[in-house]
Amino acid sequence: MESICAIRSSDFSFLFTGTYSLSRTRLIFPEKLIFCQAKFGAVSTDSEVDGTFSLRVVSPTLIAAEKEEAKAVLTLFLKKQGLSKAVAARTINKSELFIDHLVSRLHSVHKARYLVGRELTTLEIRDALIPYLETLHEEYGDILVELAENFPNAPVKEKVAPVSPPHSTLDSKKLKAISRMSEAGPAGDLRPQVLYLIDLGMDLEKIKVITRKFPAFAYYSLEGKIKPVVEFLLDLGVPKSDIPTILSKRPQLCGISLSENLIPTMKFLEDLGVDNKQWAKVIYRFPALLTYSRQKLKTTVDFLYEMGVSAESTGKILTRCPNIISYSVEDKLRPTAEYFRSLGVDIAVLLLRCPQSLGLSIEANLKPVTNFFLERGFSMEEVGTMISRYGALYTFSLTENMIPKWEFFLTMDYPKSELVKFPQYFGYSLEERIKPRYALVKESGVKLLLNQVLSLSSRDFDKILKKKVDKMLSNEGYE
Repeated sequence: MESICAIRSSDFSFLFTGTYSLSRTRLIFPEKLIFCQAKFGAVSTDSEVDGTFSLRVVSPTLIAAEKEEAKAVLTLFLKKQGLSKAVAARTINKSELFIDHLVSRLHSVHKARYLVGRELTTLEIRDALIPYLETLHEEYGDILVELAENFPNAPVKEKVAPVSPPHSTLDSKKLKAISRMSEAGPAGDLRPQVLYLIDLGMDLEKIKVITRKFPAFAYYSLEGKIKPVVEFLLDLGVPKSDIPTILSKRPQLCGISLSENLIPTMKFLEDLGVDNKQWAKVIYRFPALLTYSRQKLKTTVDFLYEMGVSAESTGKILTRCPNIISYSVEDKLRPTAEYFRSLGVDIAVLLLRCPQSLGLSIEANLKPVTNFFLERGFSMEEVGTMISRYGALYTFSLTENMIPKWEFFLTMDYPKSELVKFPQYFGYSLEERIKPRYALVKESGVKLLLNQVLSLSSRDFDKILKKKVDKMLSNEGYE
């Protein structure tokens, strides 16, 4: 398995990538012994690295920021499972190694983006970690807290109070389903549906993971369920390479009738404005969309209408951000909308520009960013103006993104009002865009608006900079 993990000690911080054949990897440095979980499993013994590694230096501040993000995600997840705020906080304080493991998991999921230096938004971090935590919760249930606090030493499930017959039956069904998908038949071959899935690019371990999460998948026939759905997806334009990801996210798709459910649901969504030419992208982004009831879909759409979103814009929102359907209207969307409305934000405009914003936590994401700007002298009205102009503003990490960029902004010759006019400043890379461009402007001795410095293409930026310099030199010549 190709993986990437964050390793930290008191005096160094870096990433390594490599190939793993076992659960836990041990790296031995002079006077150091550091463990990193490459892929969580029942941990009992240490394993040496099976493969080669390449090292890549990583900013310690980035790792620290991601650690805080992971803590926030785990806190919210634990509270969702019914833990009180105090209990969740105590668990976080005792789960340092598990938090480290979540950060390494984050790097593994977003390896491509991470290696080119692109920052992850809060939403991307959450979307990478929540499904993983849900998988662990399915496997460990009520002892997930014990797992987190004692990581990497997995709790022994037998220590738990005797399980009731329903749970025992459930475990038995899971084991039987996994066995069905992994063992060879009488002829010595794997089952046809397993061979078909492997041909699609899904390895046996991934198939077993899916089956553990959803045991019914083991009993789906190839010709009656799996193959018809896969061929339907391919006909929609879904690349074959995307099929394993889609089935991993929502194996239930294969159990839904094409004629009675999937196709009618798609028609219903198309009538709501979903672009039928974009189905391949929509399904890849959020395959669960097609498994929701009409009533659930209608409830979310009615909310969008209530917020002032037009029918045409509703279709665009569902196409760009189909996972908005997964949020509870009353528990998530409405409270978040009310919070943004208290800032003076036009919710319909925000939903069209950045629908992901309504999936953020008010306490963990929204209030800290609002307070960040208020503490730096911006008025509530100015904060509302900025989020209205740049919907993604609240999706960035405070520690790793907004604070460093704010500190550099203070060294630039611009008033705070420039950020109100151009909050997109926070969306540009500090090292690759902001600092190099501003250095050229400073060196030339001319002045440009902040949006001219950052938003123009390289060609247009060079052109306007030269024009300003020529004009300055011409004016000096007349003096």
